[in-house]
Amino acid sequence: MHEQPLADDLLAYIEASPTPWHAVRETRRRLEEAGYRALDERERWNLSPGDKVFVIRGGSSIAAFELGTAPPSEAGFRFVGAHTDSPNLRLKPRPQRQREQIHQLSVEPYGGVLLHTWLDRDLSIAGRLLTRDGDGLAETLVRFDAPLARVSSLAIHLHRDVNEEGLRLNPQEHMLPMFAFGGEAPALEAMLAERAGVDPAAIIGWDLCLFDVLPPSRGGVDGEMIFAPRLDNLASCHAGLSALLGAGDATKASRGVVLYDHEECGSMSPQGADSPFVPELLERLARAFDDTSDAYPRALARSFLVSADMAHAVHPNYADRHEPEHKPRLGAGPVIKTNVNQRYATDGESAARFKRWCAEADVVPQEFVTRSDLRCGSTIGPISAGRLGVRALDVGNPMLSMHSCREMAASADVAPMIAALRVFLSRLD
Repeated sequence: MHEQPLADDLLAYIEASPTPWHAVRETRRRLEEAGYRALDERERWNLSPGDKVFVIRGGSSIAAFELGTAPPSEAGFRFVGAHTDSPNLRLKPRPQRQREQIHQLSVEPYGGVLLHTWLDRDLSIAGRLLTRDGDGLAETLVRFDAPLARVSSLAIHLHRDVNEEGLRLNPQEHMLPMFAFGGEAPALEAMLAERAGVDPAAIIGWDLCLFDVLPPSRGGVDGEMIFAPRLDNLASCHAGLSALLGAGDATKASRGVVLYDHEECGSMSPQGADSPFVPELLERLARAFDDTSDAYPRALARSFLVSADMAHAVHPNYADRHEPEHKPRLGAGPVIKTNVNQRYATDGESAARFKRWCAEADVVPQEFVTRSDLRCGSTIGPISAGRLGVRALDVGNPMLSMHSCREMAASADVAPMIAALRVFLSRLD
């Protein structure tokens, strides 16, 4: 794919992925179309060089690898890491309540949400339902495309100084969306069951998110802008997956992509980057071809991780928030993210390697460093590198409105990142 089809394909990927569970389902669909098969962590694995496999944990994290022609203990792993989750509003276990004859949904902010950006949006509900299945559980994904709810802002007539004083939102009191007026409360469980095609009595749990029903789109005079929810970090998931599926013939090294959940709230979960998910997976892959006691550490010593998470483009209205010589521009290519206090995994060596891969892809990277008087964000990069002991760096495409209900990036940045990651996954050095 060239630049424009890749940008449009990113929009399709985001539209199919209103929640982490949907993102994993869409990723799985694309992997299976490319010949990848699922592995069950509970079973023994029979693997051969060249196999294309994936593992899902918790329904919201997925790792896919194409096994190399050489054992990992001799050639290592090369993989891209990203995350499937984005800041949003999530329904509480007993969400329905009524105030002033208006039915509302109790929600809890997930991650570092820019709360004000969720006001006056056409919102709907998506996520997963857990239902009884004999003695076990079945998981069903659900999504409403019609707008069901809205968090209305307060009229300026009732808060005359809001533009001067700023808007202060209490997430417990001010962020409850309205979804019906007066009378008897709509039966949310019945609505969910009908949409998912399950028995309402069988529903015994859920993980449900609100999302903006306005589809991702191209904007600007020539379609050079991308307006979309969840660019952080579905754009990086799409880039890593697209690079893997377009990497060409197998190499000696095993190569893959790992898309984690729960980055936005610290990565401490059974399927997050600060879990045994990927260490256990890589050890099993390494020992499938070399059962010696040191096969796994030898494989890690030959491995490399590119942590891909979106980067902060310079905002023309707030340019002073950037380090003067480190102002990534929209449409100007991938960004190498550096922090000497290890909030990012990049060091001089890993940055140099990425620059070489960019040069081979005919891509010129940009650089980002947080101002020394501002706190730096972080990624799965340092967490994964620390758990695994592998060389790593952090990169990402530039964007604006990070953690907003709707974010902004440049269509011209989609293809160069994929090209650079494809070179990374195709080389041996």
